[in-house]
Amino acid sequence: MNNNYIREDFMENLWNVWFTELHRGQAGLSIKVKCCIYSGESQYQRIDVLDTYEFGRMLVLYGSIMLTERDEFIYHEMISHVPLFVHPAPEKVLIIGGGDGGSLREVLRHKVVKEAHLVEIDKMVIDVSKRYFPKLSIGFDDPRACIFIEDGQDFLEKTKNLYDVILVDSPDPIGPGERLFQRKFHQLIYKVLKEDGILVAQSESPLFHQGTIRTMYKNLKDIFPLVAMYIAYIPTYPSGLWSFAFCSKRYHPIDDFDENRVKSANIRTNYYNPKIHQASFALPNFIEELLKT
Repeated sequence: MNNNYIREDFMENLWNVWFTELHRGQAGLSIKVKCCIYSGESQYQRIDVLDTYEFGRMLVLYGSIMLTERDEFIYHEMISHVPLFVHPAPEKVLIIGGGDGGSLREVLRHKVVKEAHLVEIDKMVIDVSKRYFPKLSIGFDDPRACIFIEDGQDFLEKTKNLYDVILVDSPDPIGPGERLFQRKFHQLIYKVLKEDGILVAQSESPLFHQGTIRTMYKNLKDIFPLVAMYIAYIPTYPSGLWSFAFCSKRYHPIDDFDENRVKSANIRTNYYNPKIHQASFALPNFIEELLKT
């Protein structure tokens, strides 16, 4: 008998499997899995798509949760709408990373955006997202989107474009994603932003990744005249508390935010709204202290 059939029968009747992501080897999150829909390996990383009971389909890269169907909107709305509703005319946007398409989807909901360039090093991530997360990846079919399959830093070093807003939707600082947290990378971003440009980069968990945050924000403050952290609550990310670095050449994330633009844009969101925008920059004392060190 074919062993594959034996395994499928076993999984169908006795499946009691949990996916666990450990944080620093001492804590973690476990999610019960229905089945593995896809598993493959690109030249950069292992890619898995798991179907879970509580969170729907889940994209896992190099053993870490990138997104789930149930809560992906929190991350993608917050990394995208915060800068796009601060910049008065975000016509040209660059996304570095974000091969799942979630940030691209949210960016392209802004009618003022004329061009959205996405740079992803791993084409397989895009292909898997298109196949298994069609609602997430709809932006790839938008005529305003232009996709580049290459390393983000290499792209910045050679591009002649200037951008209004740049989003760094990066994986954790391991493997090919490590370069996206370094000073040189942020200096290159500064050069390709217009004179009033805004950068937003995901900046990890204030509870589990304090060393990364200290180094990253020190570098950013040496480069940009205005740097601020804002936070969001994402259940399937380490600790559930996640942070974003808002870096600007001119605009203040609160003083230059006009909530009437949010209302007039008429974009239906599940997490982001004007009150969330402003409140997300109010940080707990332990984070304020972390950013001082």
